[in-house]
Amino acid sequence: MSIERGTDVRKNIKDFFGNLTPSALGTGLVAALFSIMGPGLIVMNAAKEGNLSVEQAVSWLFIIYTAGGIFTIILSLRYRIPIVVAYSIPGAILIGNALKHIPFNEAIGASIVAGIVVTILGMSGLIKKVIELIPLPVMLGMIAGVLLSFGIKAIQAVVEAPAVAGSSFAAFFLLLAMKKFSKKFPPILGAMIIGGVVAAVIGQTNFSSIQPALAQPIFVMPQFSIQATLELTLPLIILIIGVQNMQAVGVLYATGYKPPINAMFTLPGIGTIVNSLFGGHPTVIAGPSTAMVSSDAAGEDKNLRYVAATFDGFLWICFGLVAGMVIAVSTVVPNQLLSVLGGLAIFGVFISTFAGAFNGKFKNGAMVAFLIAISNVTVFSVGAAFWALLVGFVVSLLLDQEDYRKAKSKMQTENKKAKSA
Repeated sequence: MSIERGTDVRKNIKDFFGNLTPSALGTGLVAALFSIMGPGLIVMNAAKEGNLSVEQAVSWLFIIYTAGGIFTIILSLRYRIPIVVAYSIPGAILIGNALKHIPFNEAIGASIVAGIVVTILGMSGLIKKVIELIPLPVMLGMIAGVLLSFGIKAIQAVVEAPAVAGSSFAAFFLLLAMKKFSKKFPPILGAMIIGGVVAAVIGQTNFSSIQPALAQPIFVMPQFSIQATLELTLPLIILIIGVQNMQAVGVLYATGYKPPINAMFTLPGIGTIVNSLFGGHPTVIAGPSTAMVSSDAAGEDKNLRYVAATFDGFLWICFGLVAGMVIAVSTVVPNQLLSVLGGLAIFGVFISTFAGAFNGKFKNGAMVAFLIAISNVTVFSVGAAFWALLVGFVVSLLLDQEDYRKAKSKMQTENKKAKSA
């Protein structure tokens, strides 16, 4: 088994409690709200499409939130890197559509098979070898294209709701301009507070819709069928490996981390199996949320940004315990406020990602990956991020051969220095 060795968990836990700064807490909260509320509606809609009962839908939400929070805490504390574990939004849509003609238990069986395959591939170390073949600029080009939509949504939100989203947007950049003050008080937290206050003042909040209630998970006995396996298993594997986890890996590279790739693919495989047993769907590493908690907004010290991710995981567990309230919570504030906060939280990541993607190396492949990711096309039920990586890699092989030669020569030189040292 080739899972990467981690760091001192006891020390990381101690440092976590000693560094619960406004930056870490604010960014963790924004990432949690952004990941939980909007996507929660998609999951509930998928459950409705599949004619599931309210109890089954709540169990679905409970397990994806709770498992996501637990695995987020495990990875972040183990490797001292901000990694957010979540669930596949396209996977929820795919399963929701399949439930129209496939029994729920058989869909769960197909999801378990996908989880087993992903776990084996992650533990074997094969995925890491494949990822290392892809030039970093190509990967970052794909990330830039994926993240661009969040920036666009933030701008659109300001136009749609100038009072709420506009005030939040303005507050962020005004605080960012106050360099000394923003080091102590994170701009994203200020943007969240200002936007929330404005929404409350003009009557765009609805706290009365929240009714507390603990979720009741339901165990689902899986059944295995050829039809469900053929229809769901391969697409789910591609979604987990080639689309969503790859985004998170690229984000961490873009922000200067060395991600534990094998662990980041193995745990989602295990999480997918766990989720399935309680009516959930595949676990993945969340690219946008990981981008938020690994950005400058989570704190200046990169070695402490795992605190924001760990806090995010704790909030996920809390939401899981009251999963039935999630849809009500999502209506408390306008959607535009969540959109603008999500875009602002990864502002720094935008800059570093674009700089890394288009710095002159492997530029042809990076540009193609960027354009395909922006297009958000779906081919053979597979999303744009996967095709962006694949086509961008092929284009680089054809047009960026000089960069490959330089990279190979540099690697050989570094290996010689390492041997002689």
